[in-house]
Amino acid sequence: MRKHFPLLVFAILIAGCLTNGQTSRPATTAAAPKKYGYKIIKTYPHDPAAFTQGLEYREGVLYEGTGRNGSSSLRKVELETGKVIQQIPLDPKYFGEGITVLNRQIVQLTWTHQIGFVYEQGSFRLIRDFNYTGEGWGLANDGSRIFMSDGSPEIRIMDPLSLAQTRRITVRDGTQPIKMLNELEYVRGELYANVWQTERIARISPADGKVLGWIELAGLLTPAEKLRAGSDGVLNGIAFDQLGNRLFVTGKLWPKLFEIQLVP
Repeated sequence: MRKHFPLLVFAILIAGCLTNGQTSRPATTAAAPKKYGYKIIKTYPHDPAAFTQGLEYREGVLYEGTGRNGSSSLRKVELETGKVIQQIPLDPKYFGEGITVLNRQIVQLTWTHQIGFVYEQGSFRLIRDFNYTGEGWGLANDGSRIFMSDGSPEIRIMDPLSLAQTRRITVRDGTQPIKMLNELEYVRGELYANVWQTERIARISPADGKVLGWIELAGLLTPAEKLRAGSDGVLNGIAFDQLGNRLFVTGKLWPKLFEIQLVP
């Protein structure tokens, strides 16, 4: 005897065949990076002649690497006054770049010479130099790894003893690679990176390079201060006081350094 299916049952069976038995699900998209503004907590003096390339806060003072051929240096700076309390110049042929402080040593890059320097933290005595390929821009560390930017969307991860590269990550906002990554800082499990010639800092996952958020820092300097700093006077310089949970930012040729609080 032939069976007859009700029309509704027949339609359900046909739909199941067309989807190969799979239940349709709504498409999911990755969450967009969060955006942050800022609140100025305190303003400090900063040497307006310092072409800031690297900045870190350790044991109550700032360590700063400056650039430009003929005026590149490594400095120790008193936070409250901006006074340079210790300094050594680089050979005039070198354009100094990023720095990081780890294991009582300071590592400093140069821009195009593919050579870096390691100093004793207390005395600034040169311990050794090392080589890398390509350009050197920014440095940071998480206590066990060193991170290096070179102006591309890639961040190199380096062994802190040998300073050899162990791997790379590509920084992306969604699928878009982010170029011109410059000064770096490690902050509470994330990498913060200045994007050169912008007033933005990217918050990056050091695991995979995903941009987790953007910090918008327009308006830190007055129009008159920006004019005096000139076209080279861009945002560049991030330091984090881990014990005091304080975040500092400045720029090349800026007369001020700012302690800021992020505002979602």
